[in-house]
Amino acid sequence: MIKRTLFFTNPAYLSTKNKQLVITYPEKEKETKTVPIEDIGMLVLENQQITITNGLISKLIENKAAIVNCNNYHLPVSLLQPLVGHSEQTERIKQQLNASVPLKKNLWQQTVSAKITNQAVFMEKKDIPAQKMHKWASEVKSGDIENHESRAAVYYWKHIFGITDFTRGQHGEPPNNLLNYGYAILRGITARALISSGMLPSVGIFHKNKYNAYCLADDIMEPYRVYVDVLVNDLVQQSQPIEELSVALKTHLLQLPVMDVVINGNKSPLMIAMSRTTNSLYECFAGISRKVIYPFFS
Repeated sequence: MIKRTLFFTNPAYLSTKNKQLVITYPEKEKETKTVPIEDIGMLVLENQQITITNGLISKLIENKAAIVNCNNYHLPVSLLQPLVGHSEQTERIKQQLNASVPLKKNLWQQTVSAKITNQAVFMEKKDIPAQKMHKWASEVKSGDIENHESRAAVYYWKHIFGITDFTRGQHGEPPNNLLNYGYAILRGITARALISSGMLPSVGIFHKNKYNAYCLADDIMEPYRVYVDVLVNDLVQQSQPIEELSVALKTHLLQLPVMDVVINGNKSPLMIAMSRTTNSLYECFAGISRKVIYPFFS
């Protein structure tokens, strides 16, 4: 079943009754609404005047729903995650922590190659030459010691939106604001899947920043970034104002969890595909497999 993403931009009181999310509004004329908790995959709380009960938080966590909280600037800043995400969590974390350096370098090689390949296919769909991208994807070595990811990124961002002198940066000009928002949502989806697969999102295979609690999520989401880029490109090509993150723009970006992706030759909603990816990652840590299953953009 495809899980729903609920996005709250207005003041509301969120509680639970009979396994339902109950939504009550300050305005008396607004009707109270309910949503089955088992149908929820992600809850995005944007308004600073939202009240949520502990009972509801507990039930959402038990059902492995991701709760994303936003700051005063309406940008995602936190993800509420369960202490226990899998029945074999202790054993799986041990296997993750004991992963050898050569294995982690090989996993990063696979990740970078998949990311560049997906970017190349997206470029080709936009009739942008991508021979260099395919070449770099095929030449990625263990640990990406030649930094093909960075080389490909420079070429990709220079061409993908058709914007003169566009550079990708956290605080850069639009559509960087749209990319930041979309990637934050993708990060939440990835962290949720990693926790459900019994792993620590903070211990990466490549990213190692001690101030980053989501290093592994930042690693594994890389080949999925292209799906955010697709949604942002749709908005850019529509020539509508993108300087401010309006509700309409965010609603478009929040299609991400239910976007169809092709993984292992089959179509699947992105949120479900991510769980297949994280489970395949665990199998690599456990010695069952040597290959991470990533989506192929098509």
